[in-house]
Amino acid sequence: MNDTPIDAGITGMGVLALEVCAEQSGGRLALERDEAEALGGELALDLRRLLPGVEVLDGAFAGAHFDPSELLRPGWPVHAALAELVERAPGRERGRVFAFGAHDGRMPTPLLQPDPQLAGGLLRLLPFVLVGDADPVATIGQAMEERLLDTGMAAAGLALQAQSRFGLLLEHARFMSLHDLCALTAMQYQHAGLEPVWQLIEAALLAPDSEEWLRADDEPLAMFHHGQVRIGDPDFGHWRMSSGLDDELGWQQHLRRVRQLAAIVGAHGVAVERVPLRTGEDAEQALRRPLQ
Repeated sequence: MNDTPIDAGITGMGVLALEVCAEQSGGRLALERDEAEALGGELALDLRRLLPGVEVLDGAFAGAHFDPSELLRPGWPVHAALAELVERAPGRERGRVFAFGAHDGRMPTPLLQPDPQLAGGLLRLLPFVLVGDADPVATIGQAMEERLLDTGMAAAGLALQAQSRFGLLLEHARFMSLHDLCALTAMQYQHAGLEPVWQLIEAALLAPDSEEWLRADDEPLAMFHHGQVRIGDPDFGHWRMSSGLDDELGWQQHLRRVRQLAAIVGAHGVAVERVPLRTGEDAEQALRRPLQ
């Protein structure tokens, strides 16, 4: 994984990761306000157990759970929305706990509304932010990176409350930093044969001003640049010349892979463009051309 630090400004960003049983179905995506406040109180208490000193910071929690792709997006929009709600709250004292739930099923801002089309995965995430002065945030942020992956298992009472309130059957519940979540997602993509596409997503998340190419055997040519991923979409003649094959079924499989990569990148909130590649055309020049 890229070692570039996540730019959290004066916030520490993390998640309560809920590992859902494979046989689970149904459940609720968001809690109403009073339920979110009760769960947020338990979350805050558990973070104080795991991260001594965190009580000097404001903690803000979303009473909703998300797919990893909804949180791992450029600019960390869900976490940024939580931090903005904290900064808009009256009062300047620190150590407050905010838990944002739904009213009639709608969260206070669209960015905190989970996408039902991305529901159903076995890993669901409750985001939180820790807001305060730069020095204590940096201290707690370092503790998050050093401790949560190894010692961040949620207390049994918190896990049971999350299970009950969301109607989910859980295997585990644990706290993670966003860096931990990136590393876990990278590993999952690798196991699914999607390691090359994670390189593009990681660039969009951690190095948005960089240029990253996907040049892997049997993979579509793709490039991240200027905040956008461009994927080569070849016609049959172009694919035949570049692959050395003459199999229309193989070409169709390649096009399915193009669509799959575009869908995965798009789910992470990265702009995607499929660039038609004509027979005899230089693929890299075609992907660069509109950006010059």
